[in-house]
Amino acid sequence: MNVFRDTDWLLLGSATLISLAGLSSMYNFGVETSFASRQIIWLALGIAVFFIFSLFDFRFLRRTGVVVAAYGVALFFLSLLFAVGAVFQGARSWFDVGLFAIQPADPATLALIILFAKYFSRRHIEIARVRHIIVSGLYLLPVFLLLFFQPDFGSAVIVAALWVGIVLIAGIPLRHLVLILGTAALVIALLWSFGFADYQKTRILTFLHPLADISGAGYNAFQSTVAVGSGGILGKGIGYGTQSRLQFLPEHETDFIFAAYAEEWGFIGTAILLGLFGLLLYRLVENARQGATNFESLFVLGVAVLFVVHLVIHVGMNIGLLPVTGITLPFMSYGGSHLITGYAMLGIVNAMRRYSRAVHEDERHEMVGVS
Repeated sequence: MNVFRDTDWLLLGSATLISLAGLSSMYNFGVETSFASRQIIWLALGIAVFFIFSLFDFRFLRRTGVVVAAYGVALFFLSLLFAVGAVFQGARSWFDVGLFAIQPADPATLALIILFAKYFSRRHIEIARVRHIIVSGLYLLPVFLLLFFQPDFGSAVIVAALWVGIVLIAGIPLRHLVLILGTAALVIALLWSFGFADYQKTRILTFLHPLADISGAGYNAFQSTVAVGSGGILGKGIGYGTQSRLQFLPEHETDFIFAAYAEEWGFIGTAILLGLFGLLLYRLVENARQGATNFESLFVLGVAVLFVVHLVIHVGMNIGLLPVTGITLPFMSYGGSHLITGYAMLGIVNAMRRYSRAVHEDERHEMVGVS
């Protein structure tokens, strides 16, 4: 087996260029040290993980025991955070191991994708039944609640949106999903009317309309929109972004990396960046079409949904269209956990290419049954 010959270079290349775009926006931003120097190490490790994972045969992920174990381990580490997790910006979301910190929400999301791919791949014939929304939602619920009460609302939103995306891709009728979401909206409305205290309502309103308080809770969102708008057509140039370089824009290497990039690269650079994300998603969809079974196809599409959700929410909050939820941009924001997890996902996708088929095994079995 030649791992380099079998590699989807467009998939890896688009992700790597996105990472390099993030590095350009981090360069020399730190007061004492550059985030870029540490991100280079994470990027090197991420690419190494991609090639290492590409060597494995991931058909073992179809086994129920493996799926249950991955899900159980994810719940264990998310629960362990409440006992020994480190608090950062009010959320107990990290394990501090000295030289670096680990955020278990990222591998937990990977475990959910594997679980949903397994669940729906075995039920594609009876997928129209509403009970599959309920059962898959029950699998989601413990992860969602553990993230919500850290509180890591951003990650909770991500896993919920991931579930919605995979449910729709799996073929669940839209009317069933609307019924479930409508019920959830009714519960929220009742809580708003009879359950939430006044101070809780104030926090929620500030969250939904951050620009209404630009000197307080909406400061980050306001500075982000200023940064994006000041980039113009061609941008201010690498290292010349005043909002980020002069520290007006907080978290410019993580939650607001898109705004920092847009300020320095402008509209044209932003269009190129979104084009790279488009290429990444295109390659994922193409790999999903060639999946050996429904499991592989659903797994790859689940990865694509995850990246789309991250991209939409991150860009939306950076340009003031969505509430600020602390969502990173895949392959671009600073941090080792999400970067290595992202490249690990791509490595699994790349490994699945080796046993892909022009016609799915599921379809072949159906054709044999008909004949």
